[in-house]
Amino acid sequence: MEPLDQWRSILEKTLQYYADLPYRYGDVRTDVVVSRDQNHFFLIHEGWNGSRRIHGMVVHAEIRDEKIWIHYDGIESSITADLVAAGVPKDHIVLAFHSPDVREHTGFAVA
Repeated sequence: MEPLDQWRSILEKTLQYYADLPYRYGDVRTDVVVSRDQNHFFLIHEGWNGSRRIHGMVVHAEIRDEKIWIHYDGIESSITADLVAAGVPKDHIVLAFHSPDVREHTGFAVA
């Protein structure tokens, strides 16, 4: 399997793991959304906790320039550790939620 196809599979499986965890409060579901070109991956919450609307992105990842760009990571323990544990090299993960001048100090890819 090509690395990009493998990374797509790893991303989708990792996000699905989190989507399958029950939401702690209210009637909220968590969905994995994958773009048609399979290069954008989202984990979102949607539902109600009593009279409070719950709707928001938990994770946004993108495959760009043969790297996984993490644009937003709202997972408490971070999906980055899951990706590394699944075999994605650190130099192929960009923590895009950090500014470029901070990325060089993260131990991950700069861009």
